[in-house]
Amino acid sequence: MLRASVLRALGRPAAARVPLLGGPGARRYGSGAPTVGEDAAHARAYFTTPVFYVNAAPHIGHLYSALLADALCRLRGLRAPGAFRRLFRDAGVAATDFIRTTEARHRAAVQHFWGVLAARGLLYKGLYEGWYCASDECFLPDAKVTRQPGPAGESCPVSLESGHPVSWTKEENYIFRLSQFREPLRRWLRSNPRAIVPEPFHHAVLQWLEEELPDLSVSRRSSHLPWGIPVPGDDSQTVYVWVDALVNYLTVIGYPNAEFRSWWPAASHIIGKDILKFHAIYWPALLLGAGLSPPHRIYVHSHWTVCGQKMSKSLGNVVDPMACLDRYTVDGFRYFLLRQGVPSWDCDYYDEKVVKLLDSELADALGGLLSRCTARRINPAGTYPAFCPSCFPREPGAQGPAVRAQAEDYALVSAVAALPKQVADCYENFQIYKALEAVSSCVRQTNGFVQRHAPWKLSWESPADAPWLGTVLHVALECLRVCGTLLQPVTPNLADKLLSRLGVSAAERGLEELSFLPRFYGHQCPFEGRRLGPETGLLFPRLDQSRARMVKAQGT
Repeated sequence: MLRASVLRALGRPAAARVPLLGGPGARRYGSGAPTVGEDAAHARAYFTTPVFYVNAAPHIGHLYSALLADALCRLRGLRAPGAFRRLFRDAGVAATDFIRTTEARHRAAVQHFWGVLAARGLLYKGLYEGWYCASDECFLPDAKVTRQPGPAGESCPVSLESGHPVSWTKEENYIFRLSQFREPLRRWLRSNPRAIVPEPFHHAVLQWLEEELPDLSVSRRSSHLPWGIPVPGDDSQTVYVWVDALVNYLTVIGYPNAEFRSWWPAASHIIGKDILKFHAIYWPALLLGAGLSPPHRIYVHSHWTVCGQKMSKSLGNVVDPMACLDRYTVDGFRYFLLRQGVPSWDCDYYDEKVVKLLDSELADALGGLLSRCTARRINPAGTYPAFCPSCFPREPGAQGPAVRAQAEDYALVSAVAALPKQVADCYENFQIYKALEAVSSCVRQTNGFVQRHAPWKLSWESPADAPWLGTVLHVALECLRVCGTLLQPVTPNLADKLLSRLGVSAAERGLEELSFLPRFYGHQCPFEGRRLGPETGLLFPRLDQSRARMVKAQGT
């Protein structure tokens, strides 16, 4: 069975592991080049998606995994076959490598890895028994087998996924001494409390390790798996998925050549909760057995349901991500999945939810704010207006004839000033949804600020109004600039359109450039007086009710 994984990596050899973003004073993500904290200028980071089985159509869970990896990489500054490659390309996922487990480089890596385990005395031959599906060419655990009436009415075991018949099989295989690694795994997790995030999954793995670990069968008879990688020195056996698929994370960084050590173990795996045991127990144990360190971090996310039900072919409710990208736009659907997806628990999908969220947050709140503040009626000069410190003094409660700022306005400034660090912390904690929630909250506050001071009621011709009118627009545009910059990892095209409309150049879109409202703090603002970029239409057109009805009628 063919498998594939998307992997992203960039940087130089690392002396130590570093967080996704540096602390105060750190250089951060800028367009065009990777940047990291000053204390980690040579750090490398390496993110992987799960190892997808490409013999089935991709669904939104696959895309969600890839988007999480993509957003983590984009914020840090890092810059698939068939349907998967097309899906990730069309969704704006920029992978630096896409590996198939049939590649020659992978075969060499797997056979070398196997040889290391064998040389260390960690493999032996033993009897394996389990359910085997000849049609699907795979072994199945009990949980994946059900019973259906046969031709004569008898109860027959079948694959829960494909419906094909299965039979109980006994055969001699190679066994990995997994039982020897229970204590090393426990020590690894206890000494690295953030090795698996979110925390509930870290706790779950430790709970599993309270029980003894049985040894693990790592090969199958070649007659059952003729398409796999042969066991070195024994063509009657094929390397099974536990070794074959997982070693692809090493293959892509050059294993077994020495170059791979400059990337490993600075690896972060993004996986679904259904494959947690494979990545948090089998894979680290295999690595330790081969004399390698476990990965730096394992990010785990839960699943997507549809209208409260698990996605399945039998229910006919599998959501086609390609259709969603077409209906809601690439950036719209990226935003929905990352805004609504909460790694700690399952998230529910239905079309009306997508329409409501995107209309509310991207079309109305963000797009409406941009249109309002750049409209010719209130910004006839088409510029980034000047900020007036007399109208908006730095100290709340200051007195003076020109003072117009209110207490709520200072709350807005504080919220947006804190936003870049808040977003960075959310990414570091694998809470991208919270980062987007914070951005959305600041957009709502900015809309409230504009509504409160109603610049459309002020006149540029009035000596009393003009300074405050310019200040209101300046503050609103600054809020838009910060939010647009922070949205780049999630909605790269929409953010580009927003920042271009504000006249922000590509070189000014990095996190290191993100100093909010410098005039408020007594510094020069490079954007003040600058002409805005060209008008290119609505930032994000509404998905109106007629379209929502059409989407619902079309189904998924």
